[in-house]
Amino acid sequence: MADEKKEVGVSLKQLALMQTAFNSDPKNSLAQNFASNHDVLDLCIDRKVVEKTNHVFTHKVKEVKPMTNQKSSGRCWIFALLNVIRQKFVQEKNLDEFEFSQQYLFFWDKIERSYFFINAFLDLAKKGEKPDSRLFMFLLSNPMNDGGQWDMLVNLIEKYGIMPKAAWPESVNSGKTRRMNVILNHKHREFAMKFGKMVAAGASEVELQTTKNNMMAEIYRIVSICIGSPPANFTWEYYDKDKNFFKLEDITPLQFYTEHVKPLYNIKDKVCFVNDPRNPYDKMYTVEYLGNVTNGGLVRYNNQPIEVLKYLAAASLRANEPVWFGCDVGKHFERKFSALDLNIHNYKLAFGLSMLKLNKTERLLYGDSLMTHAMALTGLSYEVITLPEHHREAELKWRVENSWGDDKPEKGYLLMTDEWFSEFVFEVVVDKKFVPADILAILVQEPVVLPAWDPMGALACGNCCKELVGGSSL
Repeated sequence: MADEKKEVGVSLKQLALMQTAFNSDPKNSLAQNFASNHDVLDLCIDRKVVEKTNHVFTHKVKEVKPMTNQKSSGRCWIFALLNVIRQKFVQEKNLDEFEFSQQYLFFWDKIERSYFFINAFLDLAKKGEKPDSRLFMFLLSNPMNDGGQWDMLVNLIEKYGIMPKAAWPESVNSGKTRRMNVILNHKHREFAMKFGKMVAAGASEVELQTTKNNMMAEIYRIVSICIGSPPANFTWEYYDKDKNFFKLEDITPLQFYTEHVKPLYNIKDKVCFVNDPRNPYDKMYTVEYLGNVTNGGLVRYNNQPIEVLKYLAAASLRANEPVWFGCDVGKHFERKFSALDLNIHNYKLAFGLSMLKLNKTERLLYGDSLMTHAMALTGLSYEVITLPEHHREAELKWRVENSWGDDKPEKGYLLMTDEWFSEFVFEVVVDKKFVPADILAILVQEPVVLPAWDPMGALACGNCCKELVGGSSL
């Protein structure tokens, strides 16, 4: 008997039924007319939620001007850190406004990360890893990603220090990194191929080391041409709020950090917590091949329930200390009203569907969410709930300092609802003095190693939505 002919694709009968059903609801035509000429999210904005969006908070830390701008780059993780650090620095120096040089840490990250991946590719070649293996293909996909993680910042500052932006200001290509990254990614793929051939041909360790040195010289030349070479030392002259003149002369960035910043903000005293509901809590985790400095500190996560992250963040803010945090910024974000709110877009009314059918665990497992952006928490609103047994403070909303410039609504600050925090915040960093002893003790554990492609290895701003950042570097 001849094989029965199978229908190709969606059946014409089914298509006709779907079109008839669509046409039968006039609301669909109204939505279609609007959406075909406007941003789809404008169709979904819930006016009732917008009217309740109020950027007033119970408590704010002493915020610092100016609002920073990472421009078309994936450097949010660097900007967020330096925004957090400058808060106490400005108070100590009695400054009107101040920025640290974001380009300085960015330069050294490109250099160190290149060396990190050059060593990784050589390691894979020696292990006989094929370039079409899942691991090798993942590492080759975007080695010169602009994004990063907290412990990568620790590695950079402990080795290189920091400096004022006035001493080494931005270049065009630090704020518009796409072209440089295309060149760097191409070179790293070339390096990976070269190591594979050299190892297969039996190259000696001396030959491999010479090749590594030549590769790094090439990388240093590329990065220096694109964004300049950082000064080994600098002189910083400034006025304080009272118009008094001050001068720090012939100081290195590491000295500057050690002598002028570290007493106010010691990066080694900070602890990184994540909320990964896929994996057991009260455990330490790391991710294979996640890092930026060869033989530097591992990227380590203390995994805790989301309520612990909220408690620690709130404790820090009430002590007037802002909080570095990582989240999935593209989800349920309404740019026009600077709001991160699960209810601000009514997909049910516009499309007849929900965008919240997957829980946090399921979103991580099925690739629907991961950390994409780092910012700073600078305030919160809360209320005291009294119960027969006890009373506690419940957070209602959080104030967020972004790094996309002050030409945005609310001068670049965002409102984040507490419900949004629960669903889309993945990481917070606070000083160890706010951490209960039993949670702090978990840091001594040997971390569980997750595979390189695990979503907890996502790099802040490495995955930012292009339309959100205002241009993409990747």
